[in-house]
Amino acid sequence: MIQVTAAIIIKDNKILITQRASGQNLAGKWEFPGGKIEPGENPQQCLQREIREELDVDIEVSDFFAESIHTYQSGTIKLMAFWCRWLSGDFNLQVHSKLAWVNRHEISLYDFAPADIPLVEKLKEVMC
Repeated sequence: MIQVTAAIIIKDNKILITQRASGQNLAGKWEFPGGKIEPGENPQQCLQREIREELDVDIEVSDFFAESIHTYQSGTIKLMAFWCRWLSGDFNLQVHSKLAWVNRHEISLYDFAPADIPLVEKLKEVMC
């Protein structure tokens, strides 16, 4: 099972989501940014590294939010999501085609990667 992290970044009661670029697995699908945990990393360190690499910003990783286990053709992933706070930097997309800040009512309008869908459903319940 591949362990993957996801950042739930909130600003002004809106959630950051990103769209996978063409040429990638699940191109065009929306997701919460993050990535695979590397050897020697804990999930929090992974998220800080991945968000820096993917979005060119620094974040503070806070509490665990939820997890989702999903089996794709390429294998099973365990997606672990954490609440995060944007600290510094200007968002600069490195591996995504778009980013959006959405509220809990708008989030259902986006076509999410299957592993992210349970996180979306939980967010709609807990966000004001």
